[in-house]
Amino acid sequence: MLHRSGADRVAQERAFVDRGNGDRSGESREAVATTARRLAAILAADVAGYSRLMGTDEEGTLNRLKAHRRELVDPKIRDHHGRIVKTTGDGMLVEFSSVVDAVRCAAEIQRAMIDRNAETPEDKCISFRIGVNLGDVIADGGDIYGDGVNIAARLEALAEPGGICISRTVRDHVGDRLPYAFDDIGEQSVKNIAQPVHAFVMNAAAVALLPEVSTRAQPRVSRRPNRSRLAVLLASFVAMIGVGIAVWWAWPKGYHTDVPIQTSAAPSASRPPAAEAKSAPRLLIVVLPFTNLSNDPDQKYFADGITDDLTTDLSRIAVVSWTPKMRQVAKVEPCP
Repeated sequence: MLHRSGADRVAQERAFVDRGNGDRSGESREAVATTARRLAAILAADVAGYSRLMGTDEEGTLNRLKAHRRELVDPKIRDHHGRIVKTTGDGMLVEFSSVVDAVRCAAEIQRAMIDRNAETPEDKCISFRIGVNLGDVIADGGDIYGDGVNIAARLEALAEPGGICISRTVRDHVGDRLPYAFDDIGEQSVKNIAQPVHAFVMNAAAVALLPEVSTRAQPRVSRRPNRSRLAVLLASFVAMIGVGIAVWWAWPKGYHTDVPIQTSAAPSASRPPAAEAKSAPRLLIVVLPFTNLSNDPDQKYFADGITDDLTTDLSRIAVVSWTPKMRQVAKVEPCP
């Protein structure tokens, strides 16, 4: 009995432990479902001297920054298949699936900014600092975390205004795929990163030597004129349809004549030539009632319906006279 009781107690304890492990494994699976790891190229950028610029001219600085993003930065990120993870006032974090696209995007943005600042006073120029890193990140919803993100932010701090700083990993993966010259500045100790980071930089002078970059307006800006133009075209089209319908209804009225067009069930008596000469020439349309020639008397309504329909159609273009006497004439002198 004691042996059995001990065995039962051990079995119960094992079952309790298994249930606890099962619950924890379920929680772990839920966590894995919401988070995932992946290798990504991370671009971190911010505005150099942003606090000074905002202190001098808040509204002007904000408007210029929005214009740069709308007309240059955001379109370039889309062109190179990037995804804006988050924006933090003057900075942004962007994720790329290709490190080559990330570096090319950074270089084109910095080169285009030189041309955009050419006519802007120096104390009002907006200059970006950009850092690019390649590393493993934790994706949670739409955000990303990890040392790969932190290193990209530290590299951005090492870049000079208008320049780019990349990690050794990025430099090795890019290789000779891009015609950009980066200077090796060796290992750098950065904040909150345990190991030194080997960095390469391209300063603003080297960026200025790159070929000019063609920029295009953001598609969202061009949609408003397109929508306005489309609305005008639709309104014009509807107006044309309305005018056409009005003309269609008014067109027969222009051909109404004061001389009634008479209908008769039988040929009228011949008039003397002198009487015809005295009357003014006019168009005479005679509608003769159709007669049921079949042996089925129930089909008479069909012949009458044809006569009524024909008379109704003719009345749209002229005044048509119709009297019950025509029915009586039709009975005497049927017209097949």
